[in-house]
Formats: sequence, structure tokens, C-alpha cells
Amino acid sequence: MPALARELVQLRVDVIVAVSEAIRAAKHATVTIPIVMGFGFNPVEQGFVASLGRPRGNITGVLYAPEGQLVSKRLELLKEAIPRAMRIAVLATRESDSKAQLFSAQKAASTLGVKLVVVEVQGTDYERAFATIVAEWAEALFVASSSILNRDRTQIIERAAQYRLPAMYEWREQVEVGGLMSYGSSLVGLSRRVAAYVDRILKGANPADLPVERPTSYDLVINVKTAKALGLTIPPSLLQRADQVIE
Repeated sequence: MPALARELVQLRVDVIVAVSEAIRAAKHATVTIPIVMGFGFNPVEQGFVASLGRPRGNITGVLYAPEGQLVSKRLELLKEAIPRAMRIAVLATRESDSKAQLFSAQKAASTLGVKLVVVEVQGTDYERAFATIVAEWAEALFVASSSILNRDRTQIIERAAQYRLPAMYEWREQVEVGGLMSYGSSLVGLSRRVAAYVDRILKGANPADLPVERPTSYDLVINVKTAKALGLTIPPSLLQRADQVIE
């Protein structure tokens, strides 16, 4: 990442769009070229901006969630969908954002009375990761928010189906291609907001004066077809609260 960021600076690009780990790499590479965060996590705490209202530097963009995370709510909804689940696997990566989510997940798990089994995927070795999850007798799967895990969503969704693991994902787009459920914003919708920031900067706006945008709505999406394939019956009360039910 740092080498790629330096390469972009050397090319004298007008704007850099950075997602996840790339945000830090871009920040270290330049203090002059505008950087637009794509779905940033806790940017104030990480030192990317002075405040959400007044970034004061060369970085602005779009947050993934107001608090930076939706971990607790996702875990709560997964438990509600699978009441019998007492051991929930968390599929994570080595990304710093992933580590921050694990801390929140452990706190939420304590409140919910469930045991978390954290499995960090090594590269793209998902077969090994899922073998570990199964060996640990996990009854459900929580897929951490991650650009890597979203990129590899097809592999993850296929293995979750293979091992009959009900899973919670971060994006509705993952549920639309076969995942069981998600709670959060839309990948497409947030991407459009990122594009809007790029447009404003290319038209002369200063990133230091552009407040970091926070999503205002979150959707619960449930794939009933996937639930039936897993032999699950989603509680009617949860289906009634869903913003989208995929048949």
C-alpha cells in the first residue's frame, strides 16, 4: 500500500480515493493532494481528520457508520435470527479496521451471552479458515467489515452454504448474491457519495472545508431463499422489521 500511494503522488494525480488500509498509506504519502475516504472508520481517532465537521487537512470523505462501526447491532440481529447459536465465528483479517471491530464484537458477545470464535483468514485460504470454524463447532458466522472480505464474498458465501453456516454480512449486495442477512448501508449508495466528493474537489472545493459525511439510514436485508436452503426459519418478528426480504 505505501509504495502504491507514493506512486500515485509521483504521478501527480488530482485526487486520491482511498478505502480501508489505503487511507493511512495515502495520508503518509501526501499532505497536499486531496484524499477522499471511501467508508472510513473512526477517522478522528486514527488521526485522519481533526473533526468530522472541520477536517482541516487534505482528507475528507464518507464514513461507514456514525460510530465507525455497526458491529454490536449486527451481532444482535444474527443472534435474534439464530436464537440457538451460542458459539459464533468471526471471520476477520489482519486489517487494523478488522481488529477494532473485534474489540466491539467481544463486548457485544458478553452482553448477548455468546462465545466468539475468531478466525483470521490467511491470504485467500478460505478453505482452511472454514475448516477451523467447523472444527470449533460454530453455529453461525459473523463476517467482519473488510474490503478484502467483500472482494472475496463469492468464496465466503459459497463456503458458508457448503458448511450450512447462517452468516451476517456488511453489505446488502452480499445478501443479493446469496448471503443470509446484512445490516448497514448500501455499497452502491456510499460509492455514489464518494464520487460526489471527488466531483466537488475537482471543481475547486477544499477538502479541509468539506465535512465528513455520515450515513443516515441502515437497512436490514434477509435472503429467505438462503434461509430455506440452510433449513432455517427466520423469526416472523425479524422478517417484519426487515427493509428488504429476498425471496
